[in-house]
Amino acid sequence: MESLSEIDERRRRFLLHLLASAAFTTTVGCSSSSTGLTSELPPGRSIHALSGEVHVNGVPASVLTRINPGDIIETFDRSFVIFVVQKDAFILRGNSIMTLPGVTATPGIVSTAFTLERGKALSVLASRRTDISTPSAVIGVRGTGVYVEAEPDLSYVCVCYGTSDVTTRDDPDITETIVSDHHTGRYILADKSASQRIIPAPFKNHDDQELLLIETLVGRTPPYIVPRGVTRTRGSYF
Repeated sequence: MESLSEIDERRRRFLLHLLASAAFTTTVGCSSSSTGLTSELPPGRSIHALSGEVHVNGVPASVLTRINPGDIIETFDRSFVIFVVQKDAFILRGNSIMTLPGVTATPGIVSTAFTLERGKALSVLASRRTDISTPSAVIGVRGTGVYVEAEPDLSYVCVCYGTSDVTTRDDPDITETIVSDHHTGRYILADKSASQRIIPAPFKNHDDQELLLIETLVGRTPPYIVPRGVTRTRGSYF
């Protein structure tokens, strides 16, 4: 009999294959009947696909819900949402809370791409200097792909490609600049007494197919060739 983790992994791979196929083959305005995913959304839409219970600003969401700067997106057990805001694309997984920044035009202030209070998020961000924030880390990015997991005692960050500055949230002097061609992971510890608070971490819980999928949704491609239909790491989609 399959374990729960094996069932989740099989479901994750099936959903990923289904979503990727829809993104690469549907015509503009046509959606996959199984997921709602479209290659290009109609005006006023943000969500390409969702499963399970997803809230935006405390209100249950559907594929018709628009996500705007300043919104709070929350997913619950065994759920996820794939969405685009401007030229940034995201997969927010189960039991996660993400806050998007409000619109600001303050000169000289680095904008925040998003704050992940808890949970797991994969993002591809348009080229600009911006920050991702978790309870224990600040990740300064410059147009890149980043996977983040936020827990009370630590954060996991994978710089999938591009350059990022990883810093402990409570001490800006503890920092590391990561230049990644293909997945460089770090744990950032909340414990101030730890002798080393930014430590190497494995590549886990996301893959190149997901990056290809969400880059495709904003008209871009990853900076390396991704074989379609091939995943490279195991982990729970939810």
